[in-house]
Parts: sequence; structure tokens; C-alpha cells
Amino acid sequence: MPLMPGAEPYRHDGGETGVLLCHGFTGSPQSMRPWGEYLAERGLTVSVPLLPGHGTRWQDMQITGWQDWYAEVDREFRALSERCSQVFVMGLSMGGTLSLRLAIQHGAAISGLVLVNPSVKADGLQIKAVPVVRHLVPSVPGIASDIALEGSEEVGYDRTPLHAVYSLTRLWRVVRPALPQVTQPLLLLHSRVDHVVHPSNSAVLLSKVSSTDVTEKVLERSYHVATLDHDAERIFSESYAFVQRLSAVKEGTSGG
Repeated sequence: MPLMPGAEPYRHDGGETGVLLCHGFTGSPQSMRPWGEYLAERGLTVSVPLLPGHGTRWQDMQITGWQDWYAEVDREFRALSERCSQVFVMGLSMGGTLSLRLAIQHGAAISGLVLVNPSVKADGLQIKAVPVVRHLVPSVPGIASDIALEGSEEVGYDRTPLHAVYSLTRLWRVVRPALPQVTQPLLLLHSRVDHVVHPSNSAVLLSKVSSTDVTEKVLERSYHVATLDHDAERIFSESYAFVQRLSAVKEGTSGG
């Protein structure tokens, strides 16, 4: 099945500090690529994998689950760890959920987490009905492009496959009880107005993790896909400053 234009994985071979960027549910690396390119231009080694079932057509996602998505980011993390002396993990939405799972599983091997509008729980009656409804209705309207910036669009599905939604709810059930095992430095950026992931997800996350180095930033001008929205540049610069503070990276360095 051909990829949607812009949905290709992105990788850049830079210095000794690596960054894994995880895209969101029904999305693609396109939502993370400007962020990845920003970090690559500053000398970091960057990987933005395409999650299984994403970037083609929603029917392909219907036969995948959270274990498949997690296996892909886990594989990329291990590859970066072999190549780099330090690895940071960053994620948007479900990519943030997968990042948390990596942090729980890999502990101190991850130097820090940057999460943008991560999800850790079900909100609303509709999603709570998914375990039953998914057997009757294969998909519902999509969630892509919740963006305030006019003219900015996310490459993602226009339908949301409900079997995959159900699997996402199972991922939340695995990650949320284990949040106290998250101890890494954490930079959390969340939108005040988000039509996909309720901001209360960030409050739950902050109340449960054991990290002592925690920075919370509220994005006032962006909706859910903040990496393509008004606050994108702020996300990029704050994440790079976070990496700089926790590593030996120097401005403008490259190579390695």
C-alpha cells in the first residue's frame, strides 16, 4: 500500500546525542518532521519512525494494535542507544503515551522525556462505548488536523478505526498504573484548548510520575497538533534547551 505524501519516516545521522520522536494516533511522521529537522540542524541524531498501520489507509491500522506500535518505537530506541551515548524520547498525543511506556521499560537509559498533549485515559462516553461499538461500526470520523493555525494541515486518516481505538484504551490501562515508575527529567507541553485529548490528561500525568525534574508549559495559541501550530517553534526551542541542559550538546555542533 503506497504511503500518503509526507508520511515517510525521517532519520538524520548527527552527533552523540540521539532523539526519538513518536507521532500520534492515526497521524504520521509529517506531524513531527519540522521538529525533527530543527533538532537535526543543531547536530542531534534524530529518528522519526512510521508506526505500523499508519500513513497508508485507515483499514491498514484496523489490524494493528498498541503492541505493534510500541514494538516499532522500542526498536528505534534500541538502535539509537547503540549509536548514541544519550537518548531523549519525545512524543505527541499517543506518541507521548508510547514515550511513557519506553520510559517505564528502559529507565535510566532514557535521558529525558518531552511530551506534547499526551493521552493516558479515556474521556467522554463515546470512547467508553468503543469495546462494544467496534464490533458494529468499523470506523468513525477522523481526528486529524486539530490545529488553530490557518493553512496548516496534518497528514493523517480521515477515518478513525475503532478496533485500533480499543487497543489504544488498552495501552492506557498498561501505562497509567505504571506512571510512578517514570523518573526521568520531564518537559510537558500541553494546549489549553485541545479538541482531541482533554487537558486533564496532563494533570493526571503530573500527579502520578515520580520525576523530580519536571517542567510544565501551557500552550495558549495551539490546539492538539501543537507541533504544526502557532506554538511549534516554542516547542522546538524549549525541547532543544531541555536536551542541552541535560547533555554535553553545544549550540551548532555536528558530526560524530
